[in-house]
Order: sequence, then structure tokens, then C-alpha cells
Amino acid sequence: MLHILFVFSLTLAVTSTQVLAQDFCVADLASGIVTPSGYPCKMETNLTSDDFAFSGLGLAGNTSNIISAAVTPAFVAQYPGVNGLGISAARLDLAPGGVVPMHTHPGATELLYVVHGHITAGFISSANNVYLKTLNKGDVMIFPQGLLHFQINAAGRRPSLAIVTFNSPNPGLQILDFALFANDLPSSLLEKSTFLDDAQVKKLKGVLGGTG
Repeated sequence: MLHILFVFSLTLAVTSTQVLAQDFCVADLASGIVTPSGYPCKMETNLTSDDFAFSGLGLAGNTSNIISAAVTPAFVAQYPGVNGLGISAARLDLAPGGVVPMHTHPGATELLYVVHGHITAGFISSANNVYLKTLNKGDVMIFPQGLLHFQINAAGRRPSLAIVTFNSPNPGLQILDFALFANDLPSSLLEKSTFLDDAQVKKLKGVLGGTG
């Protein structure tokens, strides 16, 4: 009986040690290996507190671009400490009139928190219902995983700032406009599938760098 209890206690101790060893998995970005489950783990003996902190969201993004907006990510590629933890974040800067065009995150649901300014945001459900809201300082809005959504500084008076979080260390991103007009998909096929005429398709391809 004592022998059985000893073996049982030893098993619990080993199991406990194994659980503790899996408290986190800081990404070994230098490995060059990435799978759907994430990156391999760095050895815990090589970790420091800096692996669990990120300072990039304190800096304003450069909004001098075609969309007058900037997204500063704190995804696993920038913040390896979130690897395997099911969470990440980003900073969204919107200049007056700035827009994050219609896009999706295939791998995550997004929660947006307005730090200051006014942001008009919305998403479209798979039933083609539109959920639209103008958000003010302190407001939050959720964008379900995989659904098309957007954010606009529609007020156009001063910059707006938001912090967004995701339930994945690597949410993924596909911007609809770029998916359609920033590649070599033939214009004739785009015209058929979007109901746009040839001049409109070629104009959008010219603006976004597409060919064909």
C-alpha cells in the first residue's frame, strides 16, 4: 500500500512539473519554423522579462499613406511572448478621414477600444446584415472572426486612436480591396465577378498596384 502511494505521489509530482514547464512558449522566431500551432519554444533558460513586455504600441504610427491610417501590430512576429497564449494586440492610428478598408482576420475575433477620437466601425454578417456604430472615447466593439469589417475616422476633425486585441497570437489579415485589385487577376474576370466596368477595374488596379 505504501509503495502504491509513493508511486502515485511521484506521478503527481512529475505531472505537476510537466504542467509548469508548459506555462508559456515564447516563440523561437530565429528557428524559421512556424506551424498552425505556432512557433517552437525558446529554451526557458534563455528567456528574460523582456520576452513578456512590448513597447511598440506607445509610438504613433505613420498615417502618411493612401488610407491615412496606420496599424502597429503586437502579434507573435513582433511580440514572441504571446506565442501559444491565444492573444495579441495592435494600435490603430486614424488621421482625419483615415480608413482601415474592408478586411477580415481569418484566425481571430477582434475587440476594438477607442482611446480618443471618434471611429465609425462596422461589420457584415454571413447573412449580409450590417452592424454599424460610431464609437467615442471609451467605447468598445467586437468584430467576429472571419467577417468583413472596417474602421473610419469619419468626423475628419482630429486623429483618432484605438487599441485592438485578438484571441490569437497571429490573427491574419486580408484586405478586400488589395485582394481584388493589387494582384494579377485578369481584369476581364474581375469585371464579371464584381459588376464593375473595364475603366473602373483598371483605375483601381492602377491605384493599388495590380496588373492584368
